[in-house]
Amino acid sequence: MAIKRGMEQDFLKPLSIDGYKCAFVERVAGVEVDTDRDATLARLEPFHKQTVDNLGFKREGFQRAEQVHGAEVAVVGAKTGELALGVDGLITNVRGVALGIYVADCGVIYLLDRKKGAIALLHSGKKGTELGILEVALKKMAETYDTDPRDVIGVLAPCIRPPAYDVDFAEQIRQDAKRLGVSEFFDCGICTSSDLERYYSYRVEKGATGRMLAILGIED
Repeated sequence: MAIKRGMEQDFLKPLSIDGYKCAFVERVAGVEVDTDRDATLARLEPFHKQTVDNLGFKREGFQRAEQVHGAEVAVVGAKTGELALGVDGLITNVRGVALGIYVADCGVIYLLDRKKGAIALLHSGKKGTELGILEVALKKMAETYDTDPRDVIGVLAPCIRPPAYDVDFAEQIRQDAKRLGVSEFFDCGICTSSDLERYYSYRVEKGATGRMLAILGIED
């Protein structure tokens, strides 16, 4: 049920464009979580892989970022590995490739270039936002795919926000998107701390939590 609901969330509707698929997998009911991140992700993996399958992507075409709380962004080609090391953002224009980011309070930014067909998925929490990962990604998309920010649709997924967290990085992301010329930027406005039946929150659950999975891909 959580998987289906996550794929149908209203905040993803701006990305409902022919040729693209996206999802935001929320808390999976009944899956045990603890402070061991790897063990928890292993228990969530079957549900996350099923979502990739349901979206119509082959698992060998699914690429995740390692996520080191930085601002490095990698270009994903046709031959993907399971994990892109040392980066917090991924961009591609390759058909059949889906990008993935894990979060449990940090923000996920979805980017879709309507004219050139490129996409990006970014892990942008407090540190990534401070380091300007959105600007890094847009510059790399411009260099690699000739992307113009005015042609880009951006979406910010659920993340932690004031008063649950003292840094409003969601507001900074919105300001950055406007400054950088993103023509259509949509912030869902949802705080991950607000509903622990739907979302994981690292801060509220003191590390004993799981991870939501954001997916954005281009159909083959």
